[in-house]
Amino acid sequence: MATTRDYYEILGVDRGADEGEIKKAFRKLARTHHPDVNDSPEAEEEFKEIAAAYEVLSDAERRATYDRYGHEGLRRSGAEPDFSGFSDFSSIFQAFFDGAASGIFGRGGGGNMPRKGGDLAVDISITLEDVITGKNEDIEFEVVDVCGVCEGSRAEPGSKIANCDQCGGSGRVRLVTRTVLGQMAREMECSRCDGVGRKIEKPCKQCHGKGRVRTDREIAVEIPAGIDDGQQIRIAGSGHAGPHGGPPGDVYVVVRVADDERFHREGTELYTVVDVDAHDAMLGMTLEVETLDGVEEIEIESGTMHGDEVKIRGHGLPGLRNNTRGDFHVVVNLRVPHNLTEEQRDLLERFGETVTSDNLREPRREGIMSRLRRALR
Repeated sequence: MATTRDYYEILGVDRGADEGEIKKAFRKLARTHHPDVNDSPEAEEEFKEIAAAYEVLSDAERRATYDRYGHEGLRRSGAEPDFSGFSDFSSIFQAFFDGAASGIFGRGGGGNMPRKGGDLAVDISITLEDVITGKNEDIEFEVVDVCGVCEGSRAEPGSKIANCDQCGGSGRVRLVTRTVLGQMAREMECSRCDGVGRKIEKPCKQCHGKGRVRTDREIAVEIPAGIDDGQQIRIAGSGHAGPHGGPPGDVYVVVRVADDERFHREGTELYTVVDVDAHDAMLGMTLEVETLDGVEEIEIESGTMHGDEVKIRGHGLPGLRNNTRGDFHVVVNLRVPHNLTEEQRDLLERFGETVTSDNLREPRREGIMSRLRRALR
């Protein structure tokens, strides 16, 4: 596969990137563009381009040739990547993530070795009420599974399977090219058998000779009480089937706790805001507030100020590792009347003349950050 794009640009690294940075960039891009997980029509060519960039930049000699002479230098020396013979992208993808990257590009390893399947992530949304009790939920997702017809053999049931006559059953072939620097030997996955090492007389009609098919899967997941937004639950062995009979990957259920406009969560603590009229705050009152456990009564004491909190113990959320619930905080939003009539103004002025220092509370002694946090709630 030929490309004129800069390999460093393809991987998103600078020209001084070390081996670790290059490998990390490849891993990230490969997970997104691999045809097994990306249905885009352009995914196949994009993945080949990414793999080609990695093949060159991960090899010190070929990288040096590319840095000095560019794509033309690779072509003249016979070191240009060529993935025209690859049809099983899983073998490329899995090799990098199972630590066998060298086997792909001619530095050892077997293309027909079983490898673990890919992991996948599934989002699930729950409510704050679900956080209190926990929840059992069935989730559906698409997964690459072993073909049920050929059971992964890639051949029609009853048809003949023999060692590939091109690679002798090894799944790999050795390619020797003449260059200006001498002969260069490269080991590649066999294009005839796709690295499996077996010659198939009649490819399976169900999976078209791939051994794996896309299918919908439904599994039950238990969401524990106290879970927080963004936390994950690992379900081992429910991910993509591994190529060449390898074990399946895992599913990571990403829990999303839906926003609730009534409440604000901080760990196991819950906060809500209630409006209290200024005269009620001066006199004191009983107020009903909504919690996750239903309506509760609280006492607004005489002299309550804006931002004061009334705490209802044990009405927050449970912790993930224990059933002890946090507290429910009711934050007072003081409402001051306006558009006063003359009569109301006169009453307030006369009332103000009667107020002494004994009627006034001491102001809060708190820093600017505390005031900001309280205001933002």
